[in-house]
Amino acid sequence: MHNPQYTKFDAVRRLRFLQSAVFVSFLLLASGLFFFQIIQGNDYIKLASNNRLRILRITPPRGSIVDVNGAPLAVNVRTFNINGYPIDLQKEENIASITSLLQRNGIPMTQEKFRELVAKQYSAPYRAITVATNLTFAQVAEIIMDKDFKKTLFLTSVWRRTYPAAQYAAHVVGYVAEITKEELEARDSESYMGGDMIGKNGIEGKYEERLKGAAGEEVIEVDSRGRKLRNVSYLKSTKGDDMTLTIDIAAQRYAAELLGDFRGAVIAMDVKTGAVRCLYSAPSYDPNPLTWGITNEEWRALNDKTKRPMMNRAISGAYPPASTFKLITGSAVLETGTVNQYTSVYCPGYYELGNRRFRCWKHSGHGRETIVTALRDSCDVYFYHFAYQMGIDRLLKTAEKYGVGEKTGIDLPGEVSGTLAGPDWKKKRIKENWYGGDTVNYSIGQGYVLMTPLQVLRAYAAVANGGKLLTPRLNAAAPVESAPLDISSNVMKLIQGGMQEVTKSGTGKRASSFGVAVAGKTGTAQNSHGEDHAWFVGFAPADDPKYVAVAIAEAGKAGSSVTGPIVGKMLNFLINGKKYAQPSDTAGVAYPAPAGGQSRGAER
Repeated sequence: MHNPQYTKFDAVRRLRFLQSAVFVSFLLLASGLFFFQIIQGNDYIKLASNNRLRILRITPPRGSIVDVNGAPLAVNVRTFNINGYPIDLQKEENIASITSLLQRNGIPMTQEKFRELVAKQYSAPYRAITVATNLTFAQVAEIIMDKDFKKTLFLTSVWRRTYPAAQYAAHVVGYVAEITKEELEARDSESYMGGDMIGKNGIEGKYEERLKGAAGEEVIEVDSRGRKLRNVSYLKSTKGDDMTLTIDIAAQRYAAELLGDFRGAVIAMDVKTGAVRCLYSAPSYDPNPLTWGITNEEWRALNDKTKRPMMNRAISGAYPPASTFKLITGSAVLETGTVNQYTSVYCPGYYELGNRRFRCWKHSGHGRETIVTALRDSCDVYFYHFAYQMGIDRLLKTAEKYGVGEKTGIDLPGEVSGTLAGPDWKKKRIKENWYGGDTVNYSIGQGYVLMTPLQVLRAYAAVANGGKLLTPRLNAAAPVESAPLDISSNVMKLIQGGMQEVTKSGTGKRASSFGVAVAGKTGTAQNSHGEDHAWFVGFAPADDPKYVAVAIAEAGKAGSSVTGPIVGKMLNFLINGKKYAQPSDTAGVAYPAPAGGQSRGAER
């Protein structure tokens, strides 16, 4: 029998159950909405934006670099890159089609290499990655017609660095190349990203912050298939600052011509401002392949262990200064009162210390010599005798004043400080005591002392300008900087007089045979690996110096015959504005041998 009370109770119970179920469902739905909309809302908004937006980096053109006359040394040319987005480039089907596309158009690429390339540049799924660079208009004209191109790739125009002066200014200007992982980690992540070009050496490296400019950025909105819908924002890139250097590219070319096949360096500098007019190291190299892509053969040539073309010998080559060091020894013996202008010593062709005999370069001897004539004749015995009498400590103090053992501060990376080696240095490095023979060798720039060509140049510039130790500079806009040499004017005048006698009637006469009167000093550095290195350093005009120049030729044998003419011709070029031309009536006539029958190759 049907009981109405039981029927009513069952209906109410069902209704309550249904209400509970609806309430729980609503609660779950509300909780889900709260979780996704409130707690995780920002993350999902970001994901949605990432799928909707694409950000394209706009590489800025670097600042141009020109020489003192406005000749271009580093400029930009427009090329094209192929780009894509990681969310597309990481798909396996796209990897296969893209690598096939690149290979069909002559761009070597494997799938494995492509994956590495994408991984290396990846920073966010919506930031474009560069797939291929430095393409010409003719190359991209064919590529964009390929059916696979439009699916995932797009073109961007970019500025690329080129170096019109090539090998003639490579050691000054340097080059740019793609940033490495280590450089990227060490630098500001907001300014650089994988694939960027960065200054690696020379002015490009030294003034990277000034030259690089600021990257721009374009944000576009795309549909679900990656097709562009509209521009969201655009930030224009900012070109880097232009720079004018102090060097003269014509002087650079002339230096290369004068050095010929010699390994070495030629530097010339204004004696009053420190502006470097020429800084050439041989052999040199063409920086363009390092920026645009280098072949294995070109890379092997750059790493030749004998020629070492990428080594800037002007600032990184540390050599025995040989007789060019007599400037410093002469200053030291005068400054300390060990000698005066009249003090003399007799040179029989050798100097004896204990049971050792140290030879003068002129084995027959020079006879009696004073400071001026000893500089003129480059008499070793004079400097042996008085340097030993003075002592190594006072010689080292004077050498410090001339900047021996410290970097000159030129605005180039890679400069070395040379070696101002004394008793403490020898004890620490070689575990031996200092002997009198060490001082004797030191006095003529042999033994443990090492200087770069730029250090030698700066020391002679200080004599030429009356006592200012300049900071060499390549940036024309940099201020003139110098420090007082702290050598008395009387000493400076005597040293200047000795330098003038060197080229009037001494070992460096040939340097003054090329259109301008030069004062300077020869040097022939012993080389344990072969022929002696040839030095000459001088300034001109001799009575009112404007420029100082130094040349070193590795295995050049003698400074008087090899590097003297190089410096004389370079100084004539800078002062008179033209190359020296041999007079027609003397062309082809051999230069006469010096009095006494000594060969030029034996002169110091």
